[in-house]
Amino acid sequence: MNAPSLDKLDRSILSSLQANGRETCEAIGERIGLSASAVLRRIKRMEDTGVIARYVALLRPESLGLGLVAYVNVRLEKQAEGVKRNPMDVFRASVQGWPEVVECVALTGEMDYLLRLVVADMAAYSRFMMDTLLRHPSVQDCKTSFVMDRVKTTTAYPV
Repeated sequence: MNAPSLDKLDRSILSSLQANGRETCEAIGERIGLSASAVLRRIKRMEDTGVIARYVALLRPESLGLGLVAYVNVRLEKQAEGVKRNPMDVFRASVQGWPEVVECVALTGEMDYLLRLVVADMAAYSRFMMDTLLRHPSVQDCKTSFVMDRVKTTTAYPV
């Protein structure tokens, strides 16, 4: 897919929306020198072309009782016993149903996937690992690192 052409004004609008998705077109327009209707037209175009994928509320996990973040490297079996489908396909489908996994990326190198887990505590982590992840037929090995401190957290891309 070709990336749509974005000019300096589009990028300014995107920067504003990444900082505050509820900022009004009037406020954005005033700051960048466009009318509210021109800002709205540009936003609509970027939504239609997929530059803006969706709008979300960003929550603080601690306020929901989710105080433990872990990164789990996962290596899969190359051929799972008794499974007709590709182990990677089976694993990818399973991950979609695990609410503890807030991000899953495929990797190059020794491990196949990196999962970011957000759970209440060590007991919840242990339950997920023992009852779900390690019981999955495609999983061969896991290595976990726990987050001690967030040095930088952002959802904003450099525009």
